[in-house]
Amino acid sequence: MTSFQDLRLNDPITRALAEEKYLTPTPIQVQTIPIVMSGRDVIGIAQTGTGKTAAFALPILHHLAANPRQPGRKTCRVLVLSPTRELSGQILDSFRTYGRHLRMRSALAIGGVPMGGQVRALLDGVDVLVATPGRLLDLVRGNALRLGEVECLVLDEADRMLDMGFIHDIRAIVAKLPARRQTLMFSATMPRAIAELAAQMLRDPVKVAVAPTTVERVEQRVIRVERGAKLSMLIEVLRREPIDRALIFTRTKHGADKVVRGLVHAGIDAQAIHGNKSQSQRERVLSAFRDGEFRTLVATDIAARGIDVDGISHVANFDLPHVPETYVHRIGRTARAGAAGIAISLCDGEEVALLREIEKLIRMTIPVSDRRTDQRRAEGSPATRGAARSPGDAKQQRHGQRGGPPRRQSGRDQPNGRDRPNGRGQPNGRGQQNGRDQQNGRDHPNEAAGGIASVAFMQGKGRPARHRAQRAPHQPGH
Repeated sequence: MTSFQDLRLNDPITRALAEEKYLTPTPIQVQTIPIVMSGRDVIGIAQTGTGKTAAFALPILHHLAANPRQPGRKTCRVLVLSPTRELSGQILDSFRTYGRHLRMRSALAIGGVPMGGQVRALLDGVDVLVATPGRLLDLVRGNALRLGEVECLVLDEADRMLDMGFIHDIRAIVAKLPARRQTLMFSATMPRAIAELAAQMLRDPVKVAVAPTTVERVEQRVIRVERGAKLSMLIEVLRREPIDRALIFTRTKHGADKVVRGLVHAGIDAQAIHGNKSQSQRERVLSAFRDGEFRTLVATDIAARGIDVDGISHVANFDLPHVPETYVHRIGRTARAGAAGIAISLCDGEEVALLREIEKLIRMTIPVSDRRTDQRRAEGSPATRGAARSPGDAKQQRHGQRGGPPRRQSGRDQPNGRDRPNGRGQPNGRGQQNGRDQQNGRDHPNEAAGGIASVAFMQGKGRPARHRAQRAPHQPGH
């Protein structure tokens, strides 16, 4: 099969694809589209950048065109769930692009923006609704949406939704759907929890997997480095590598801001995107990144979901993720649509176990270069100190040289708030966040207080009392 014409899609859809210069379907599209058009449930194992959005959007649009009907008030015919606002918005854009010649009504239901416009958009019903789980449940509980007429449910990036603690929300949503429906689940990985969820939600599904994977297309490297020298090493990498666009991952929002300050201090234009940014701020930063106004974007995992930017040549892991599957999602931001890419991970002594778990998951050994000795020698030069470290970094480095335990991350660096099943926002045993729609803009009251405390500390007003009394010992997973 060499063209979309061979897939026998509706003519208005193939015309829209031709206008977008989409001529040849990707492997996941070739395998998935005919199965979905036949009405079967599907489990698709495909990493980001493989064309999986079109793999479910195109046959769904074909079904809507072949079976036109007016949706009921406050209902939708197709429901697509995704973990973040950015990804949800991009999925809806894809539906509208491919269905531009169809009479299709669509809507977006995400947090971080007022609910009133979303309520009004749903009044007369829509064909396609793309939503994050938390906001969707808010609409259902507010009687703004009924789920009894859903014909097709799509779970995109299901493994990430489970990592973020959406499992209870997803089950609550599925319980309100008709038993007779088509269900499509897409995931970059297939951990046991995903397999169990699929067994409960899907009926005799067809499993589709594509190869080669993004992991195999990305040139991966690991640099062993002391924790306090990570920033200077990152600066060296960004200056040495032929970078078109670089995406840097940190574990926390506070860490992302700190890396940006260090890069800017070294003369590297960079900006951050994370959960503490408003939706409009995040959209402006992403737009500027796409337009090439700056080439280095620093992000947390949650905020980076859905970043679909062409030309990301490098991904750098400033912190290795606690969840191995997250590594696969991160490096999938490069090597998109068959292109090549480079992923560089900075690994300190406390992250070696995380590296082993990642290698076990991807079933390969990542080449390692050890720069710990070189870094200690380089830190003795005034030029490196001035370019690579902020005052806070210098303090952290001195602490590391004394041999004391690294400072424990404070609670303000972790997502928190009301929009979680347990309300505590505490990470579980695998470093996963428990909670509903972490991107809805209402989910971080504790972080706001923590942010004030951190500002006070930076202004010399003293460390918060709980740290002044006694520094807590480091615990694994924090």
